[in-house]
Amino acid sequence: MGKRRNQALNTAPLRRVQPDRHWKSLRQGDRVSVTLEPGYESVGVVDAVTGDATAVWVHLDGGRGRTLVHCSDGVAVIPKDC
Repeated sequence: MGKRRNQALNTAPLRRVQPDRHWKSLRQGDRVSVTLEPGYESVGVVDAVTGDATAVWVHLDGGRGRTLVHCSDGVAVIPKDC
């Protein structure tokens, strides 16, 4: 008995994602505001940024841990004015 394969699983074309322009200026130690849809906001410090600036690691304030944010997640990472 043969196994059925679902041919439609990987038919969606890959698309290149582009981070917001200011993501390219983020550096380790920068204070940022992380805003989720529909408006939940957290503040933290940038821990690392990938070379292509599509992903950012942020240590959230208040002991809420470290989180990875990708530019395709629908999350805004905005530098805070110090």
